[in-house]
Amino acid sequence: MIMRLTTLDKFDHISPEDFKKNYYQKNQPVVIRDLARQWPAFSRWNWDYFIDIVGNKEVGVYNNVKSDSYTPINTADAYMKFGTYLEMVKRGPVELRIFLFNIFQHAPQIVSDFSWPDTYMKGFVKKFPMLFVGGQGSVTHMHFDIDLSHILHTQFIGKKRVLLFPFEEQHKLYRKPWEVLSLANFAQYYDKFDYEKFPATKSAKGYEVILEHGDTLFMPAGYWHHMEYIDAGFAMSLRALQSGITGKLKGVWNLFGMRNIDTLMKKTSPKWWYDRKVKQLYADAEHTMKTM
Repeated sequence: MIMRLTTLDKFDHISPEDFKKNYYQKNQPVVIRDLARQWPAFSRWNWDYFIDIVGNKEVGVYNNVKSDSYTPINTADAYMKFGTYLEMVKRGPVELRIFLFNIFQHAPQIVSDFSWPDTYMKGFVKKFPMLFVGGQGSVTHMHFDIDLSHILHTQFIGKKRVLLFPFEEQHKLYRKPWEVLSLANFAQYYDKFDYEKFPATKSAKGYEVILEHGDTLFMPAGYWHHMEYIDAGFAMSLRALQSGITGKLKGVWNLFGMRNIDTLMKKTSPKWWYDRKVKQLYADAEHTMKTM
């Protein structure tokens, strides 16, 4: 028995009205193929384009090693010039990635390369479109976005495998308390996964999809996601705040309450804090299986 995965809906085109009714309002993920194809970015954005305009900027890069009891969230494993990193990615497999890179802060002119899809949803945080880059073989481990925003994630260049679960599946995914991460390692989940160590995952209901050049994935707020770069590639995320005040407040708490408390505890009592969280997450998973 394996995870209960279904194929994600994909549309060459979907009207804003149908998107809102069938996906946005139901917190249901979907892939829209033509949303980005009219953007100049669709044909203009490539490795050399970015190297030319922002290649001299220093960026943090991240490897495939999962965080441990001593690792604060979002801590880079190394720093290098953006252009140096992209040249590495172009040459061949490299298990290094970049995320949450606001390239537009350094090259504001390229904001004109795309248009905000305001007819599909409101609340876009227009100061913070973000770039995500990964070499072939790099992995973004299972997590949900801490600010609980809705995401439109558009893939440029290459292919990427994505595994998605609703937020409510958190205990089946062995969420670490006070964090947005899963204790389980989902890397190459389609070939290998430790179901003996993480048995509740067998009953987790989710989706899988492969994103290609121009595909835009709608990820509702709080959705768990795991991504693997089949090819070297990059993507842009456009974030939109939830319309309700409750969702906004939960995002603020995660950013400024939960994360700061977790970081403090990792600095002061890392092993005790880690062991406490592992004990709790297994208890949560066992309780979930008993009540199914």
